[in-house]
Amino acid sequence: MRQRSRSKLLHGRRTAWDTSGVLLDDALTRGAVDLCAIFGNSRPVELEIGAGKGTFLLGRAAARPELNILGLEYARAYCCYAADRCRRAGLINARLVAAEAFHFFKVCLADDCLWRVYIYFPDPWPKQRHHHRRLMQPLFVQELRRTLQPGGQLLIITDHIDYFQQILLLLDNADGFACIRFPNMVDSPGCFVGTNFERKYIAQRRAFYPIAKMRYC
Repeated sequence: MRQRSRSKLLHGRRTAWDTSGVLLDDALTRGAVDLCAIFGNSRPVELEIGAGKGTFLLGRAAARPELNILGLEYARAYCCYAADRCRRAGLINARLVAAEAFHFFKVCLADDCLWRVYIYFPDPWPKQRHHHRRLMQPLFVQELRRTLQPGGQLLIITDHIDYFQQILLLLDNADGFACIRFPNMVDSPGCFVGTNFERKYIAQRRAFYPIAKMRYC
């Protein structure tokens, strides 16, 4: 979810991407989205906010074909790149949409429609004057609770201790969430989830701070 340099990705690649069958039309983000129609079935839906180049999305969709995986990515270049990767991998249970997260949740998603929400390494906006730009705010937490099914899970990882403490306090004070153990998402030793950012930060020996919550009502 962090701000990324797109120059290398854009150079010479735009015309090569084929996102057919994976990337959702922008028009869908203007109103309520029918997830069953998008995926062609009524299987449980997991959603990743900030899918980036799609590394986690591809791994998760390939490992769990009985689930539907929807990736949100605000940066269109990355969204198209990830969609092309999913198409080439033949992942029929993966979809991507270029959209801002709060808008998509508030305008497009129905109540109780998601089984899991992943928020991995969200942009911490470290300067105090920029904290209002952080994704995790009280109004967005309300949307998370509304769209998660009872028993559904919210999984967050950050490498920023201040943002971790803010998120933890925010969720601890929110109604309807209970703490759970963070599940093992990948088999790779030393990895929580297998994103590009995670691999980069492991090499830099950064500490990770996981948060796992379940909607109980």
